[in-house]
Amino acid sequence: MDPDTHNNGHIPTTDKNGHVSWDADTEDHGHIPIIDFSPYSLLKEAVDQEELSPLATQLVQAFSTVGFVYLRNHGIPAPLVSRMFETADKFFALPEEVKEKFSRPADKSHGWVCLERERVTMERPGDLKEAFNVRPPHATEKLWPSEEVPEFQQRSLLLYDKCRQLSLRILELMARGLNIQDMSSLLSMHSMMGTGPNGSLMRPLRYPPVPDQIKDNQIRCGEHTDYGSITLLFQDSVPGLEVQSCEGKYVPAPPIPNTVVVNIGDLMQRWTADKLVSTMHRVLLPKTEAGLKRHRRSIAFFVHPNEDTVIASLDGSNKYPSIKAGRYLDDRLTATYGGKS
Repeated sequence: MDPDTHNNGHIPTTDKNGHVSWDADTEDHGHIPIIDFSPYSLLKEAVDQEELSPLATQLVQAFSTVGFVYLRNHGIPAPLVSRMFETADKFFALPEEVKEKFSRPADKSHGWVCLERERVTMERPGDLKEAFNVRPPHATEKLWPSEEVPEFQQRSLLLYDKCRQLSLRILELMARGLNIQDMSSLLSMHSMMGTGPNGSLMRPLRYPPVPDQIKDNQIRCGEHTDYGSITLLFQDSVPGLEVQSCEGKYVPAPPIPNTVVVNIGDLMQRWTADKLVSTMHRVLLPKTEAGLKRHRRSIAFFVHPNEDTVIASLDGSNKYPSIKAGRYLDDRLTATYGGKS
């Protein structure tokens, strides 16, 4: 992201009518809040609209300061996530030459990404992780490991769709908390997730045991911000994720069972004229001998607007030049991979 777009924004205050003001000074929370999402859970059959305003305010307060939250009671079934971890394990355990058949092509964002292929910060070597990008519009039969792991495609698409549904609910609440009058317009700008020209993708990740010999300054995932609107992240039980606090220090974001981590991406910070903040984060190497021998897993879901969406300041301030979401994503992927989406 542009260095001059990254600041801590403002923390909103709420009046008795639930309206949010952005005039208050920044407040340093120094931690990632845990928010109960049950009022708008995917499992909630009858939604009480009066419960949504306080939830929206909580989300915007967190996203305007630390940029990260944990959501509990979100409604994505834990067994669905567990089965996706197990399925990804089977794929990542395949021999290198087999996985290579499903490598992400240069012109698509679907497929396997090998160890050290990504370099999210230029100050470090390639990341010590591998991944499988799931982007349905870019998927072809040849890019699914249907023979090697028969359940991979079905389970990936099931979890992808649940993440899509949850993302839309989070975006709707963010629009409420930001007092955006035309919430349906913001949601329509994300309408083609998984079906058309939209960069949203899910990716199971595996951080293997750390080899005896690594490059200078190499870690599991370098310091970075995410590119798009928001990101959902499911962690296994192995720690490692760190998030930059409002004071500029990196603090652990440990796994909390049955939660999903949600954070703001660069486009959303730009879109909201810095009211919401896209926060730096990383995955360090373990500090113990036992930790170095363990692998770590996560599943990320990166939410992007439709490619033809023009990103202009929602408050009309024109703080940043307008840019199409697809162009912005291509520029970021070029820096990471050396190729387009």
